[in-house]
Amino acid sequence: MRMRIVALLGIVLVAACHTGRNYPSAEGPRYSRPAPAAPSARPDTLRVVTFNIAFAREVERAIDVLREPGVREADVLLLQEMDSAATDRIATTLGFGYVYYPAIHRTRGEHDFGNAVLSRWPIVDDAKVILPHPSRYAGTQRIATAATLRIDTTLIRVYSTHLGTPMDVSGGRRDDQLRAIIADAVAFPFAIIAGDMNTADIGVVATKAGWRWTTREGPHTTTFGRWDHIFVKGLDAPSINATGTVMDVHGASDHRPVWSLVLLPHG
Repeated sequence: MRMRIVALLGIVLVAACHTGRNYPSAEGPRYSRPAPAAPSARPDTLRVVTFNIAFAREVERAIDVLREPGVREADVLLLQEMDSAATDRIATTLGFGYVYYPAIHRTRGEHDFGNAVLSRWPIVDDAKVILPHPSRYAGTQRIATAATLRIDTTLIRVYSTHLGTPMDVSGGRRDDQLRAIIADAVAFPFAIIAGDMNTADIGVVATKAGWRWTTREGPHTTTFGRWDHIFVKGLDAPSINATGTVMDVHGASDHRPVWSLVLLPHG
């Protein structure tokens, strides 16, 4: 156990010390493309998938994973550790529209690092939400990529996010990062937050704010715990078979994709 803790701290410290240049403007850089065509009929449910693709290194393998049962039926993909080329490749191959904002330009690897929202439904508005508390070691920021989806006549605000690592920020500051996204969503009756939370228990922050924690139960999504989650506001979930985790990612990432079904409101 002691060796495992030491290994965890070493891996996280290396990740935390990756330096990069922040993109401080809320306006961008920004990359987007509309979906080829919106679905022809309003569904009863929305299938939401979150997946951290580990610096977008294994995009073709990630595409294969996203064709696995449970996630291949996705209506919305919320992706982390992405760059613009990888986002465009996945969206084009799988038939999604998207919006992508990088948080930083990484010195190691010389490419952008940020979050993407991919949707089969029209994206009618979007924003970059800059989160509080940059990394205590590298000074790099975290963000959420926000998008408003129009599903027939219903608007749903969705957020793809990647909170600070345990070495970047304290647990309390990571809670603050999630609270910043929750605050941004106040104006939206229907909202979804998903991504790599870098901790297993942060959903308590969301539930205290009145959100449903749909992915609370399930297997580990990383070596260190169930760190990838989906929270919803104003939306219910089916009573059975409402969530799942893809267990074999075929070397595409050090994270596993998580999915959740949510019931769409009538009207």
